[in-house]
Amino acid sequence: MLQFSRLVRVAVGAVVGLALAPGAAHAGLLVVDPESCATQSLSQVFLPWADVANYTPAPGGDAESEDALQLTGDAAIVPGNEPWQVGAASDSSSLSLPSGSSATTGAICVGLGHPTLRFFTRSQGTGLLSSLRVDVLFQGVLGLRSLPIGVALPSSSWSPTLPYLVVANLLPLLPPNTTPVAFRFTPQGAGTWSVDDIYVDPWKNR
Repeated sequence: MLQFSRLVRVAVGAVVGLALAPGAAHAGLLVVDPESCATQSLSQVFLPWADVANYTPAPGGDAESEDALQLTGDAAIVPGNEPWQVGAASDSSSLSLPSGSSATTGAICVGLGHPTLRFFTRSQGTGLLSSLRVDVLFQGVLGLRSLPIGVALPSSSWSPTLPYLVVANLLPLLPPNTTPVAFRFTPQGAGTWSVDDIYVDPWKNR
């Protein structure tokens, strides 16, 4: 328990340091509907993979519409859902992210009770050095900041990722406070990535 508390203190210090540190800050603010913070829907979407946690969808994470997403380069919504259709049986599309593109979800409220992010991915034409970078965007003292939280490795077939630590959820420090964050997905190297059904784990609601 003492070791865990020490790790938490170190993680909090690192995140707060990043929020305060000088450097290039992105313009703009993350805007989230306060009502959505209190009405996050929950489901055990990763139960078939022995993950019993309840998850809530990230805005735009079902890739059925561009409405909540920010797409750059040649990123696009394309036909073809992940095969398990964990979001809904009617889902029929996913994100296509070729090299040089990126996709950012809409903002979602997270706090100490939202520790991890998980989603589905596959890749085409990717080499051993290719990856999909995942960043969390959060509001720091100097404006909108980003922090890398993980990478997905190439796979020619759809599969769920491992859970990624959100990290920026530590910024509120004390429950039930929350902070708005968004998640950005950026291919690294050659090839095209597919992403679908992006979920955040609200641990406090287990």
